[in-house]
Amino acid sequence: MFGLLDWSYCDIEIHGKIRNEHMLLQYGYNQSESSFDKLKPKPRLSILMPFRIAGPTIAQAADSIVAQSFTDFELVAVADHCRDDSKVILNACGDPRFRILDNPGEGLVDALNFGVSACRARWVVRMDADDIMHPDRLLHLWNETKKNPVPDLVASCVHMFPEESLSNGYLEYMRWQNRVLTPEQISNEIYVESPFAHPSILFRKSLVESLGGYRKGDFPEDYELWLRMHQAGARMLKLPRDLLSWRDSGARLSRTHPSYRREAFDRLRARYLAADARLATDRPLVIWGAGRKTRKRCKLLLNHGFVVSAWIDIDPRKIGNRLGAAPVVDPMWLEHRSPKPFILNYVTNHGAREEIAALLKNFGYRPGSDFLPVG
Repeated sequence: MFGLLDWSYCDIEIHGKIRNEHMLLQYGYNQSESSFDKLKPKPRLSILMPFRIAGPTIAQAADSIVAQSFTDFELVAVADHCRDDSKVILNACGDPRFRILDNPGEGLVDALNFGVSACRARWVVRMDADDIMHPDRLLHLWNETKKNPVPDLVASCVHMFPEESLSNGYLEYMRWQNRVLTPEQISNEIYVESPFAHPSILFRKSLVESLGGYRKGDFPEDYELWLRMHQAGARMLKLPRDLLSWRDSGARLSRTHPSYRREAFDRLRARYLAADARLATDRPLVIWGAGRKTRKRCKLLLNHGFVVSAWIDIDPRKIGNRLGAAPVVDPMWLEHRSPKPFILNYVTNHGAREEIAALLKNFGYRPGSDFLPVG
């Protein structure tokens, strides 16, 4: 499965003494870039892979990295206080492009930020220790960095597996995510959900570092970074290819950690939506969806000082009522409004978002400029 090269034979002379890479790390040289690493030419791509308990899957992930058709890369594998044999398995690979470092902090965010700082390439490719790369993944990502205009983030479509374990919610999320591709689509739908599978992306290292890296908080750290990048005007796109097999498991943070609960996403979305320049106008604000759950989620945005001019609903029992000072009206109310209001569509029912967007376009409303969907 792996090569049998032993690092103990890869000796170099440093300060008049023979040291190998393992000893450099053991005796306290800077993990992020040891003297050994400084002698190597910088790779074109750095793969960043944090891991903790990945013994059952990390060999398969490593195999898919070694098998890449694009070979000018390094793997920066950050062990976050590893409690199984994952490091032993990676060390057994014997690939000189693999750098196995220890997280000096605690937790995923510290591991990611330390890993970003340790990456020697201008472009960082994310990878998780339980996923599998398509053999041409790095090649396709690298080719995108050569195009004009140069992107700041490139992702790909993903295939989630094992399919038999996926709920209808995850299947719908993947259907949505794999059709949000262009910079315009990503900008217009970024408040629906996280538009990228975290391990599917490549990003410009200098941009992420200039924005302060990943942040800790009561929110999903990857989605918060995409929203911050969007706020900073970053150009983000997705390749219409399945270049990563994204493993689902009951132990995933998105299933177990409070920072990934619905309430955490809602708070995060509202904070960045409130700062979106598209809402900072004198146009009336209209909310599509007058149900109790929608109003609860929408309140997180209204707490930032926004005032609703009208609520749109199709339920005849709601139409004609008032919510605060704003009336509940049917969708036809929007057709000939002048000036056009700005509409936030909070309806999340399966298929409804697309139907509402089609109706609004028929009324002459433009996605992004006149309306945005909100998850």
